[in-house]
Amino acid sequence: MIELQKARVLADVRHGFAGRRGGVSTGLYAGLNVGLGSDDDRAAILANRDLARDALLPGGALVTVRQVHSADVVTVTGPLAEGERPAADALVTDRPGLVLGILTADCVPVLFADAQVGVVGAAHAGWKGAIGGVTDATIAAMTALGADRGRIACAIGPCIGRASYEVGDDFAARFEADDADNGRFFSEGRAGHRQFDIAGYVAARLAAAGIGRVEMLDEDTYGQPERFFSYRRSCHLGEPGYGRQISMIAAG
Repeated sequence: MIELQKARVLADVRHGFAGRRGGVSTGLYAGLNVGLGSDDDRAAILANRDLARDALLPGGALVTVRQVHSADVVTVTGPLAEGERPAADALVTDRPGLVLGILTADCVPVLFADAQVGVVGAAHAGWKGAIGGVTDATIAAMTALGADRGRIACAIGPCIGRASYEVGDDFAARFEADDADNGRFFSEGRAGHRQFDIAGYVAARLAAAGIGRVEMLDEDTYGQPERFFSYRRSCHLGEPGYGRQISMIAAG
């Protein structure tokens, strides 16, 4: 059974944050691995993508991008073949029947919706995209389709939690150089290191952009191996690869 977590602020919009439960992949990628960039069996990956889509919108067209840790956004007007996926880290649409999907394995998935006009968005916010403004760019692309940032609601899905996300002091300094107030997202860790609340940082970026309704699911991908894939956990375990989960939203 595929587990689709829902956010209260997006109750009027078809959406869901899938974990690794369900799916047909086995071994290292056991569960609902949808990562085309992984070394999992390709047929299993494609079957998992269909299963995830059908759990949200049977018969819909799943659209994803080649994620590159950028702030680039694609406005989607129709289905995209796998080989046509552009390099970007966010998608927006106002077309019913399209399912926007973002893949993560510790990074922050953000789903956006202005339910009144049927404009939705999905963003992959790793630390590079987050500080680079991927959420701001997504909001701008949505407003270009007729959304109003005063009506947009956002949900932040499962991602690596502060307790699991150790970074170096130099990493934290980069965020503090961008905005001195960013120090609040870092707590002290072992010598030379700190713990980063990336979900809190993304939520603050959304609030600063004028989004009044932001919900955080507060699920740590690193600490729940039975429910979520995690890049950092796989690295710490010395595993040769890692799966990806998908977060989805549909207009109409």
